[in-house]
Amino acid sequence: MENNLFKVKRKSVMELGEIYFWTATIHKWIPLLQTDSAKDMILNSLKYLSTKDKIDVYAFVIMPNHIHLIWKLNALNGKELPHASFLKFTAHAFKAELIKTPEKLSRFFVDEGNKEFNFWQRDSLAVKLTSREMAFQKMDYIHKNPLADHWNLATRPEDYLFSSASFYEKGEDRFGVLKDIREEF
Repeated sequence: MENNLFKVKRKSVMELGEIYFWTATIHKWIPLLQTDSAKDMILNSLKYLSTKDKIDVYAFVIMPNHIHLIWKLNALNGKELPHASFLKFTAHAFKAELIKTPEKLSRFFVDEGNKEFNFWQRDSLAVKLTSREMAFQKMDYIHKNPLADHWNLATRPEDYLFSSASFYEKGEDRFGVLKDIREEF
């Protein structure tokens, strides 16, 4: 029996109109998202897609080498699903920024026929949220991620700027992109 049969494959298969917990990781776990400018690229893409009613964002955290979202894909963005547009837009933005420092850009070089650089791993994780309990468990995980010992980015969830925790803890909407998950379940 082949061992590959039992390996879990993470693929970001999502349907319009459903709410998902979604994780996207930077290629080779490189800490590309450490700078505020990289985090702003993520936020700008989310804002754009939200403003165009392509997505609803309920919770998020931007970590140094990955992101977690709870979101709903509402409509195609042109011919593609919004998460594909998000990944494509941010990849172009990362490349435009990193072209100024070729040694950093070279870390993302790939020898693939259809592209020269790869910023996102191809194995995004999408988990459909089917209950209030499941949604709250994932949101709690998202908000506590910066507090983990190996990150130590904040002492309280609401203190980490690049997260939706302050929206839920203090009622602060710093990003103008969030919807309240409690209204969905």
